Amino acid sequence: MTERDTMKENLVQHCSEIVRIPSESGREKDAALFVKTVMESLGFDRVWIDRLGSVIGVVDGSGPMTVMMEGHLDTVGVPEPDAWSVPPFGGEVRCERLYGRGTSDMKSALMAMVYAAADFIPRKSELNGSIVVAGVVCEEIFEGVAQGEVLDQVQPDLVIIGEASELDLCIGQRGRAEIQVTVYGKSAHSARPEAGINAVKNMCRLIERIDTLVLPYDKFLGPAIQELTDVISSPYPGASVIPEKCTATYDRRLLPGETEDSVLAPIRDIIDDLRQTDPEFRADARIVEADLVCYTGETISARRFFPAWHFPENAYFVEAASRGLKTGGFDSRFSHYSFCTDGSQSAGVRGIPTVGFGPSRENLAHVVDEYIEIDQLLKAYHGYIAMLSEIINGENR
Repeated sequence: MTERDTMKENLVQHCSEIVRIPSESGREKDAALFVKTVMESLGFDRVWIDRLGSVIGVVDGSGPMTVMMEGHLDTVGVPEPDAWSVPPFGGEVRCERLYGRGTSDMKSALMAMVYAAADFIPRKSELNGSIVVAGVVCEEIFEGVAQGEVLDQVQPDLVIIGEASELDLCIGQRGRAEIQVTVYGKSAHSARPEAGINAVKNMCRLIERIDTLVLPYDKFLGPAIQELTDVISSPYPGASVIPEKCTATYDRRLLPGETEDSVLAPIRDIIDDLRQTDPEFRADARIVEADLVCYTGETISARRFFPAWHFPENAYFVEAASRGLKTGGFDSRFSHYSFCTDGSQSAGVRGIPTVGFGPSRENLAHVVDEYIEIDQLLKAYHGYIAMLSEIINGENR
């Protein structure tokens, strides 16, 4: 067996093994320990788990530059395992596909990053910089919050996000906000509705107006999106009572430059307008704040507002990443993520040069019978090596 065959076998095997480890957000301990063990066995110079539970490994080079490759350890859950035709945590390979929760989103990409960094270990004295690989927790709930802890520790000059891109080079993404709109009414017996104020009916008026809002558009990322995801009345269930409160949640997909105030302002203007015509109409809108306890016992508390970002094609680091991929034989197009990633922190909040490159397709995330093609996995591994070679050791850094 050749060295390349051994690498392929080991990479696929480790991907299969980590897929067998359930790791919903806040429960990533075993997956983090697994990645830590793999990094140590491959010869990373330093490996540790931080206070939130993310695992970080470093290959030390001789130069000042630091490139961080990042993927998340957590996955969404499997609410209906019987709907799967394969065991969701089986890590089975069938017809050159690896099946299981987290194969495309995004444990396989993370392991490809680990192996790509390890490829430089025998020649790390030639590296004009260091390579960091981070397996981050809680991305599915708080995009970029746990990544921020890692950024504080390693201070990278460039971040490579490994989310699925079909091996294209992503230079931007929509952001995400969770908006909660609450309408307040007055409770009364449903036999005497005139004595109360029906919060649900008033919510219907508000939703109808919100649906008429014209959202911004970006020529690269496309339209902003604002989608109603749930409506909850209180009390629920209502038994012969006029609901005194109604809460609606909107999933808002953001474009560069949008802020908390700018996305809330149009909704608040509608609320003010409705109040002008109906003095008894009361409502408010806010960005949702939430908490999550990490497996380490630490708590993440954050507002669910994760900014969009977009870098130009002629940015020096974008050109370097693209050049590396071309040198490695890739015909990668410039693209963007339609969903939110940890890049909201590195690029959107901090402005750190960030690109995305990963195996598989966006529409294979969070689905029944999730899988990744083995060919895509192996190509991603070689793509990471090609990008790192150019970014760290290229002549035009």
